[in-house]
Amino acid sequence: MRILAVLTLGASLLAQAPPQKQPQKGAEEDLPPTIKVDVDVVNVLASVRDKRGVLVPNLEKQDFTIIEDGKPQPIKYFTKETDLSLTIGLLVDVSGSQRNLIEIERSAASQFFAQVLRKKDEAFLISFGEEAELLQDYTNSPRLLTQGLSQLRPSSGVQGLHPGPVPTIGQPRGTVLYDAVYLAANEKLKTEVGRKAVVVITDGVDQGSRLKLEQAVEAAQKSDAVIYCIDYSDPGAYGGFGMISLGGGGGSAMRKMSDETGGRVYKVDRKHTLDQVFKELQDEMRSQYSIG
Repeated sequence: MRILAVLTLGASLLAQAPPQKQPQKGAEEDLPPTIKVDVDVVNVLASVRDKRGVLVPNLEKQDFTIIEDGKPQPIKYFTKETDLSLTIGLLVDVSGSQRNLIEIERSAASQFFAQVLRKKDEAFLISFGEEAELLQDYTNSPRLLTQGLSQLRPSSGVQGLHPGPVPTIGQPRGTVLYDAVYLAANEKLKTEVGRKAVVVITDGVDQGSRLKLEQAVEAAQKSDAVIYCIDYSDPGAYGGFGMISLGGGGGSAMRKMSDETGGRVYKVDRKHTLDQVFKELQDEMRSQYSIG
């Protein structure tokens, strides 16, 4: 098993007395002592599956080995993340290529929120097409999230609570996927605590983002958020020939965002419905281990 440590936290605290004029003899004893604190903690969220792909939820601390630069590292903290608060940002692609899928996405996402959210959890909703728009801010209410989902419209103009901080006026836009991920990670999740996940429903095409894929990934890493991409495309939107890249990364972009933040890419097709994907995602979020 190979686990990637995605966050290294170094904190240094230095407290010093204010500068003073020539201290008199013995005055040094009145100065507060200098306090230095060095903390190095690597936080790792891990999901474990058996050979059949079934999640394994009953492992203990001694079942894990963490190796950094070829050297085993001591595990100081270990918990099963079944009760830790969960913050979810759901990002829904509403570009023209997703027009025929929005109703299905709306229904499945509403059911997902109703099932996954617990008392300590929160979620927010962002749609992205020509603009990245916040349709519902942090809430624990599946009802409010469902109301937000009802605002999903194909490539709509500015609507919802407010448009995202990524400026888009003056340039032709298509699907600002990378801008939306950056917005969710940097503006919404960066200051949150606990487990944080960005769930993106898209065909993976980005066209018109001001930010690059690498910047979106870096923002998620800095906010300690895991990205789960749901690869959902309408072949009819591309003339029946499947997904055609229009300048975005497509499947490779989704894999990069998920792999480099510790998430996964889920593929929706005839044998694997969106409802099933949301169920698998819910199970994974509730079957993680936190290792420090």
